[in-house]
Amino acid sequence: MFTGIIQAVGEIAAMETQGGDLRLRVLTRKLDLSDVQLGDSIATSGVCLTVTGLPGDGYWADVSIESLNLTTLGDRKPGDHVNLEKSLTPTSRLGGHIVSGHVDGVGTVVSVAREGRSWRYVISAPQELARYIAHKGSITVDGTSLTVNSVDGSEFDLNIIPQTFEETVFGEYREGSRINLEVDVIARYLERLLQGDAAAQSSGLSMDTLRASGFIHD
Repeated sequence: MFTGIIQAVGEIAAMETQGGDLRLRVLTRKLDLSDVQLGDSIATSGVCLTVTGLPGDGYWADVSIESLNLTTLGDRKPGDHVNLEKSLTPTSRLGGHIVSGHVDGVGTVVSVAREGRSWRYVISAPQELARYIAHKGSITVDGTSLTVNSVDGSEFDLNIIPQTFEETVFGEYREGSRINLEVDVIARYLERLLQGDAAAQSSGLSMDTLRASGFIHD
């Protein structure tokens, strides 16, 4: 598990294709690896990866076909920057929100605009994720825990303060940039609970279920 508070910006040093999978080497720069061991997890632009090698200046990790298909890691190339966060320990501060590192889908940057000392980003999410994104709710963008400012259909906007802009890869996003999204895990569990016994037969939350649960009154 992670908090979504980025600890460092790393750099992809090498990408080796192996039987359809990918072996990835990441330079971690200021991220302290003294307490990292083989088998530990590091969120790499929001994707939970298992450390398979520790060459001294970073780590190696294997990226499965599943992860390549569902995230932006397959779009990356050596020299690209990635957000990094080590997994939680029992004494860690939960500064963001509970993040699993399991990407739900890939979104697209619609626009970027300067607002005072901050930046306003409008993001388009996949249609199937829109119902999990709420005004003032939490969302993870490339591993960064953020608060949703407003929602309009499948689009939502974020206010990025200078600290976040400078300590993550947000400064590299442009219109059309593809980004990893992870919705709030509580929203997913809430949907499942609202389905009740129908969850075993249903793959989603319907208007009939909401009506039966008293959330909609005709």
